[in-house]
Amino acid sequence: MNSAAYERGVQRLKEVDAEAADSVMQSLSAICPDFGRFIIEFAYGEIHSRPGLSLQQRELATVAALTAMGSAPAQLKIHIGAALNVGLSSTEIVETIIQMAVYAGFPAALNGLAAAKEAFAERGML
Repeated sequence: MNSAAYERGVQRLKEVDAEAADSVMQSLSAICPDFGRFIIEFAYGEIHSRPGLSLQQRELATVAALTAMGSAPAQLKIHIGAALNVGLSSTEIVETIIQMAVYAGFPAALNGLAAAKEAFAERGML
């Protein structure tokens, strides 16, 4: 776990969500610690660390994709929190989720709004 990609991934993940790097590894340690390493090395160390998009743009794209998928509410809630951490407003997040109603359907957008409501409530924003 000392690869350059892993170290980049930990740094990037800390920029997005300071608690997430440890929680990713801990949550997977009993069943598949390698998967936590894959997430940190590949998703954050290779993809998320690429130039060309800001942290805000990456998190907004992630919120849009997870909303459109409609099958990852826990991950969506985490990334809504990350979007707030990197400076996106609740309005920008909600508008992105509403936009997904056009492309992914109203049920996906409703589920996205439910995840946003939970994320905002946990931060005392509602």
